[in-house]
Amino acid sequence: MAYDTINPATGEQLATFPEHTAVEVEAALTTAQKAYGNWRRLSYVQRAAIVNRAAEIMRERSDEFSKLITLEMGKVYQEAVGETQLSADILSYYAENAEAFLAPEPLSQKDGEAIVVSQPIGILFGIEPWNFPYYQLARFVAPNLMAGNTVIIKHAPSVPQCANLFEQLFLEAGAELGVYTNLRLSNDQAASVIADERVKGVAVTGSDRAGSAVASEAGKAMKGSTMELGGSDPFLVLDDANFEKALEWALWSRLLNCGQGCVCAKRFIVAESLYDRFLAGAQKALATTKIGNPMQKDTNLGPLASEKARDTLIDQVNRSVKAGATLVMGGKAVDGPGFFFEPAILTGIEKGNPAYSEEFFGPVFLMFKAKTEEEAIALANDTPFGLASTVFSEDKDRAARVAAEIDAGMVFINHPAWTAPDLPFGGVKQSGYGRELSRLGIQEFVNKKLIRTQDAASQAL
Repeated sequence: MAYDTINPATGEQLATFPEHTAVEVEAALTTAQKAYGNWRRLSYVQRAAIVNRAAEIMRERSDEFSKLITLEMGKVYQEAVGETQLSADILSYYAENAEAFLAPEPLSQKDGEAIVVSQPIGILFGIEPWNFPYYQLARFVAPNLMAGNTVIIKHAPSVPQCANLFEQLFLEAGAELGVYTNLRLSNDQAASVIADERVKGVAVTGSDRAGSAVASEAGKAMKGSTMELGGSDPFLVLDDANFEKALEWALWSRLLNCGQGCVCAKRFIVAESLYDRFLAGAQKALATTKIGNPMQKDTNLGPLASEKARDTLIDQVNRSVKAGATLVMGGKAVDGPGFFFEPAILTGIEKGNPAYSEEFFGPVFLMFKAKTEEEAIALANDTPFGLASTVFSEDKDRAARVAAEIDAGMVFINHPAWTAPDLPFGGVKQSGYGRELSRLGIQEFVNKKLIRTQDAASQAL
């Protein structure tokens, strides 16, 4: 498997990196295990000093970190700056809150005492995607390092320089070699790492196909796992919504990161009374969207991350049209170098159409008309995925009622689905299981150990 830096804006290959050898992988596991023995014994204050320093370095060198995102996966530079800041904030959040989140929990007992303590479990293995090269790492690494675990990462083959830089970040911040390790692995090598007895847990962010394969390997090895596997997130615009606000946020959510986000809105379910107006507004906005060099300040939409990503999206659009959907605009490659794509709108999507059930990982608006609130909810739930959802309504009680009916791990009201250090992130159904971020995110890979002390007088049977 090639680990290559290919600039998506030009198609030019800039660097290539070899996979790590079996000898190098074994050495890394040995080093990570040794580091775990030391890292787990540090106090929260000592671990926090290192994790907080890593956050400070990211802020101090924001331009360097951000430009590398743009270079390797094509994210518009200003969005890359936002990702760098968010990643630093996640590191700081867990450095500041981990001790409180994992504080011992006393249990009420009739006699004696009982307490539950949270302890680290060992080396954790993370398999992470390319679409948010630092954020995906930070939300896995920050809580688990602060809990006292060490981590080994297999990052996406298309962002090797981002992966290298994040590893160097922790060494520069003062972490012992082996606390954070980046490995370039084949799928077979990754399976071997999962099976290794020194590895105690696995986390994956990626496709449902990849998640299923990794979950199977983890299950065979009796390892705990978390899976964040994407989604086809519904964006519901009810008939009493603030129309301008709903349209503005819909465009923001679908075009962010060139539509390559797990929680980007993908299926727009609009009340019949607002549908035509919403469709016209989206068309007008997309027609004036500036596509181009992601480093330029006036660029709204950069390239897709790879040629494969662009070609897959074009194929999905073409198959959907062949199956009966209407292509209102866009859906084609932009002439010239790079992996640019014309943002598209598909309407007339019936059940059985590829656009009805597949995740479209790019700037394609899938439009659905709902005659009633009940129909909108049914459309929202008629998907194999269940990551995030959005509901727009000026009636807060109504919006809350609709939100309660949606099968998803996250529902946002009058704002598109998004992420923050203190908000739990994760889904249901084929979108996976487990949670990252917030106080929940640090609970996934710790041993909740019960320590029971019984009064001597009550010990007789």
